[in-house]
Amino acid sequence: MRGTLIGGSNNIFSVECDDGQIRQCSIKGKKLKSDKRYYNPLAPGDLLEIEADGDTGQITALLPRKNVFERWNVKGRAPQLLAANLDYVVCFTTPDFPPFRPRFVDRMLVQAEAAKIEPLIVCNKCDLEFSPDTEQMLSIWEELGYKVLRLSAKTGKGVSELARLLNGKKAAFAGQSGVGKSSVINALDSNVSLKTGGLSLKYERGTHTTTRGTLYHLRINPALLDGDTQGCADIIDTPGIRRFVLNEIPPDELIYYFREMEPLVGTCSFGLSCTHSHEAGCKILEATHAGVITEERYESWSRIKSEIETGSWED
Repeated sequence: MRGTLIGGSNNIFSVECDDGQIRQCSIKGKKLKSDKRYYNPLAPGDLLEIEADGDTGQITALLPRKNVFERWNVKGRAPQLLAANLDYVVCFTTPDFPPFRPRFVDRMLVQAEAAKIEPLIVCNKCDLEFSPDTEQMLSIWEELGYKVLRLSAKTGKGVSELARLLNGKKAAFAGQSGVGKSSVINALDSNVSLKTGGLSLKYERGTHTTTRGTLYHLRINPALLDGDTQGCADIIDTPGIRRFVLNEIPPDELIYYFREMEPLVGTCSFGLSCTHSHEAGCKILEATHAGVITEERYESWSRIKSEIETGSWED
């Protein structure tokens, strides 16, 4: 029998089986065949083969993945699977509280690009005041071809546009704690009532209301789709992330995942040996000085590259 992993903890996994029943399953033999070691062996969205036994079962095999969204887990010193078999990664941010962190979003964009998953950028809490710098960064991403949505789960603004994009798709919601991922899910489907948390006033961070990744089958409110037709979406709500550390992105390959820089790689006077930091004839520096590449994105690439090289990551 086959099934889809909904979520799990302590090596017990909820699997939605082909017969419609959700079974609590363990891994047969305690280990699945894998090309590399992960912090967690499975992720919501994984397709599995199981041996069913009433309301329980054993996972016997992991079926090939279409893609996987992951990060490096610093504490566990291993890659951590966040979600699998996706159409979108929805990268959440806010204009303030928690603070707007464009480099955090850039890291998620890089990891999504590396996995060949289309990213969406959602700036939630747009009922709050936007600073000019925040609006400028959102516009920069838009000019690069990223879909950027300004919405508010509180007021409902922009939720309809997100609903239309997600209708019939599978997506992972990812971002810092407190950006409102669960609130947006509640706004998309009025039959869902996920617990939402506040923010720590002292640290301006969320309180980790979502503690483990879970796949939800949403029935999108028809009013959001401008009609009477019931929509649907599979949404994986991932736990809030304090520090998003890239996984398996070598420093010299990072530039290939910055859309505006990738076409210029190899065209510098020093070819692929160029570090794009000081060399005469560097096309990346020339494009930055000319405004073709924004200073914000060049600085983001440079600082993320340094983080990879040194192993010292910002929160």
